[in-house]
Amino acid sequence: MSLNQLRVFGRSGTLISPLTLGTMNFGEGAAADPSGAGGSAHGYAPTGADEGIRIINAALDAGITAVDTADVYSQGQSEHVVGRALKGRRDDVFIATKFHGQMSANPAHSGNSRRWIMQAVEGSLRRLQTDRIDLYQAHRPDYNTDVLETITALNDLIRQGKILYYGTSVFTPAQLVEAQWLATTNHLIPPVANQVPYSMLVRGTERDVLPIAQQYGLGVLAYGPLAGGWLSGSFVLDAGKPPTRVHSLPGRYDISGPASERKLHAADALARLADKLELPLVDLAVGFALNHPAVSSVIVGPRSEEHLHAYLHAADTVLDESVLDAIDELVPPGTNFVERDAGAVVPSLEYAELRRR
Repeated sequence: MSLNQLRVFGRSGTLISPLTLGTMNFGEGAAADPSGAGGSAHGYAPTGADEGIRIINAALDAGITAVDTADVYSQGQSEHVVGRALKGRRDDVFIATKFHGQMSANPAHSGNSRRWIMQAVEGSLRRLQTDRIDLYQAHRPDYNTDVLETITALNDLIRQGKILYYGTSVFTPAQLVEAQWLATTNHLIPPVANQVPYSMLVRGTERDVLPIAQQYGLGVLAYGPLAGGWLSGSFVLDAGKPPTRVHSLPGRYDISGPASERKLHAADALARLADKLELPLVDLAVGFALNHPAVSSVIVGPRSEEHLHAYLHAADTVLDESVLDAIDELVPPGTNFVERDAGAVVPSLEYAELRRR
């Protein structure tokens, strides 16, 4: 990638690279829940600190200018790795991190309240070894906290110089509009970004989230271009024994049930399309995610330098209309096969008592 490929990040005017380096896989010891929503010691952080630092520096040397992390990834270890890696390079990197997930055994150390945000930001600044965060994101909606409280606290952090911009992650269309409306009516700085899952298998955001982002000029960080491994080539009909993560994370990788079966058939068809085009599947997947006009940058999460180089190669993929049409035929626009692929399940769908008298 070259500098002339930098993209404008929404209405902020900031320029960032088409790929953003995701660092969820970097850390030592127990990892955070891979959903990013909680602070449990389950999941995995397969890449140690030293290798993570090497990958970060290799990514920056290749032209990536944005790094995304979160306090909850490996319970702060990912931020530590990023902070160590960026010594001497910090001013050339757009650092995005997140708050919300539970950071200790104390459940009060989580959420989107003013009280927790003011604590969480200090921890992230310390671990990242920086005096400011470029983009501070609410990792998930907090249905126990008024949105106005959250965005007022984030406005105060901007005025204090501790963060430059703030954004959200997997907010619903209604929540995105509410945040913009509350900011405007209360003379506050509105959010400038939203982070969403987006891939050839996870296209639900095309219905309303991405159009809303375009309407309000939000920068969009799209994560999961390989759909959490479903587009790695492992999930095909003739693959035999399913990948290891089917057993370690059955909620995400269970291939039983009609919805997951349809998803498996779609993944298989997309892999066959890539073979027909003589393209690596990762190239097809990343090229697709980069193509949407609302997407500012695609977050990639390599676990090794080999993975990083595959992503860097994929960033140069340009898909013509016939290929995009073929993808649309296999997975129609706006399709999510299972609800959890949206990144978060809203309480009214998750808890039966909220929709029954």
